[in-house]
Amino acid sequence: MEGYVAILMPVLLVGVIFFFVSKMERSKYNAIIEVSKNLDDSSKIEEILDTLNDKKKPIDYRRSGVITLFVGLGLYLLGWTIAISVVQGAGLLVAAIGVGSIIAGYLYPNDSAEITKAVERFEE
Repeated sequence: MEGYVAILMPVLLVGVIFFFVSKMERSKYNAIIEVSKNLDDSSKIEEILDTLNDKKKPIDYRRSGVITLFVGLGLYLLGWTIAISVVQGAGLLVAAIGVGSIIAGYLYPNDSAEITKAVERFEE
């Protein structure tokens, strides 16, 4: 019985996440429709649509790497405190992923100024 629960739990989790994300999107679009019914100027509708568009920011690998590194160190210290080597190993794995993300942040700059500096350094 426990095996079925372990297998079906991720499916249930993904289903719940999908349900709430689609519910938020649906309510956002319903709000846009209601607001657009009350506006006469089409330029205002375009402004509202522009503000509601999800602008994707580039991923800051350095910031997320530092966070992941310290989460891993925290897991390691927790495992060390309660003397469970599996938790220590998981903490070291997460910390190593954090270090890799920090390195990726320096190898792949995401800011346009950083990219310009990297290109200038390469051309010299």
